[in-house]
Amino acid sequence: MAAIARWCISHRLLAVLLWLVALGGTAAAAGIAGSAYSTDYEVPGTESGRATALLDEAFHGQGGDSDTIVWHTDSGTVRAAGVDQRMDKVLKDVRGLDGVASVSGELVSEDGHTAYATVTFDQQSDAIPAAQAQAVVDTAKAAAGDGLQVELGGSAIALTEASSANISEIVGVSVAAVVLFLAFGSFAASMLPIATALVSVGTAYAGITLLGHVMTVADFAPMLGTLIGLGVGIDYALFIVTRYRKGLRRGLPVGEAVVTAVATTGRAVVFAGATVCIALLGMLILRLSFLNGVAVAASLTVVLTVAASVTLLPALLSYVGMRALSRRERRQLTEHGPRPEVPTGLAARWSVFVERHPKLLGAIAAVVMLGLAVPTLGLHLGTSDQGNNPASSTTRQAYDLLAQGYGPGVNGPLTLVAEMDGAADRLAMDQLPGQLRATEDVASVSSITYNGSGDTALITVVPESSPQSQKTSDLVERLRTDVLPKAESGTSLDVHVGGVTAGYDDFAGVIVGKLPLFVGSVIALGSVLLLLAFRSVGIPLKAAAMNVMAVASAFGIVVAVFQWGWGSELLGLGSAGPIEPFLPVIMVSVLFGLSMDYQVFLVSRMYEEWLETGDNRRAVRVGLAETSRVINSAAVIMISVFLAFVLSGERVIAMFGIGLAAAVALDAFILRTLLVPALMHMLGGANWWLPGWLDRRLPRISIEPPECRTRARIPEQGHTAVAEKAEEKKNVRDIAGRRR
Repeated sequence: MAAIARWCISHRLLAVLLWLVALGGTAAAAGIAGSAYSTDYEVPGTESGRATALLDEAFHGQGGDSDTIVWHTDSGTVRAAGVDQRMDKVLKDVRGLDGVASVSGELVSEDGHTAYATVTFDQQSDAIPAAQAQAVVDTAKAAAGDGLQVELGGSAIALTEASSANISEIVGVSVAAVVLFLAFGSFAASMLPIATALVSVGTAYAGITLLGHVMTVADFAPMLGTLIGLGVGIDYALFIVTRYRKGLRRGLPVGEAVVTAVATTGRAVVFAGATVCIALLGMLILRLSFLNGVAVAASLTVVLTVAASVTLLPALLSYVGMRALSRRERRQLTEHGPRPEVPTGLAARWSVFVERHPKLLGAIAAVVMLGLAVPTLGLHLGTSDQGNNPASSTTRQAYDLLAQGYGPGVNGPLTLVAEMDGAADRLAMDQLPGQLRATEDVASVSSITYNGSGDTALITVVPESSPQSQKTSDLVERLRTDVLPKAESGTSLDVHVGGVTAGYDDFAGVIVGKLPLFVGSVIALGSVLLLLAFRSVGIPLKAAAMNVMAVASAFGIVVAVFQWGWGSELLGLGSAGPIEPFLPVIMVSVLFGLSMDYQVFLVSRMYEEWLETGDNRRAVRVGLAETSRVINSAAVIMISVFLAFVLSGERVIAMFGIGLAAAVALDAFILRTLLVPALMHMLGGANWWLPGWLDRRLPRISIEPPECRTRARIPEQGHTAVAEKAEEKKNVRDIAGRRR
């Protein structure tokens, strides 16, 4: 790491230019290639996946994305001459718009107050330009007025309601800049983490766009990558800049302060980034193409932020030089020279307070975390649809009008698809609609639609309940296990149940089935890394327990806000609804990685002090006092960035934002500054216990090389004194090893 830092300093212009070329080159390539993200969350091999595959194969000519135009009047009926003529003209105008393949005839509700028509585009929603969808909205909305309400729903229409991610990014970065300035007191120092993160995240964003042409990448992956990249990128740079400023205050020359910061904290950043990537790449264990793309995209972002922190940042630090310190700090350094830094203020007092009351404070922290985790027990995985959109949106109002006029099930019909072979199959299929109509919780059943060759049939079943209702999920299960097997009896007919609810239920089933393996693998890999870094059995075990606690508590908050609806409408996040099936996997990956970051930065300082003194109480007290301030500052920045993404207008991204912000807040302010040090005080020397046979077999790695720590602490001494001091520390470590 020191060699990399020296190269970046001596070739600082080249280092900066290489990053700018990488950013410009990938951005240009992404602009030329365009995006190719996927909105297909189907899982091949499941019941709904087979239904979709069969439907695509037999009915591939049915067209692109289907959306709805809904109109409603409270006075009179939609059949009134004025309303009818007005809407006929609107539908004719919509048919003539670019990108519109067809517009079906209107269907009027029983009470006559509501009607809707289906608009079919010539492409799927992810390929429809937002301008085409906006043209449909503007044309249809022109008919509204004089007691007539016109609303639109569907995937393509939702494109017109998407907020720009730039708002979230600008707010998050602005808050981070303010926090950095307050922490450093130097404009130059506060801008360095921002600049480093923006360059690396911008490069990653363009790279994810290109990645979508190579593998399946979810449509929300770029924004998720940006959310993670800004958070960890600013934090990683913050840690290195903090160490650099510390070196300057101790009298180190600029070049040596940069090298020392990268060789010490930079190594911790690389280690922390590796844990985040391992946690993210754990999603590959699930073998779902949809999640594979998310894992690789997010990992790419983290890799680039780490790379920028240890290459671009050193070059920028060499340009900034002493200006990384505030004017007051530079003046004090000039007048009084370097002085030893002793932890003072709130951080030092808090560290002593935790040392004196570890049992009480540990119990309070545990109760708080467990209390917040209680809602997780009621976690319901399912699809959130346009019925969960903000009440003012046209998609939400169209959804509600359809539910009022035709029943809630019309917003999420089930699709039954079957391939037939012979007369017996055809006869059984002809009898199926009648059996379906007699089934509990079925509102209506369409007539059978056959494909051109007559060997595949399609039936649409409208449930009585909404797509995200448990009753609809129960209906899917009833059809699959009871109704359809009876109808297929004695034939080779095999009817597959698909549709929105069936697809998400199958997806959730696959996720839940593989979740224990996934979580276990992530915990095991992270624990092995900590075992190698700190040569202790207790540290990895505590870290695993703390990470599980942080994840459970964060999910409790997500469930309360999004599933129970506590404040969701107030925040502009729509009504209550189920949690997306893929959210647990992605959040577990990200949260385990981020939690490991703080564990590494906190415990590495404690471990350093333990090796030098063999005094556990002192190690925990000093480690907490010296790292809590920077960890809390980093947490405030990350929380601000994550919460800013609630402004994105995307429900899924808002879930990530609130969940990650809650997890970081709990992790930094309760776990790492309260529960972890309290437990370490109670366990004493057992924190650092490692069986002798395992100690001899484990490879030796170090997050911060001892020689760098020595050089950073005694800059005024010569090389001979450094060597003597290092030898003394080696002897102390040997004594500590015998104590263990």
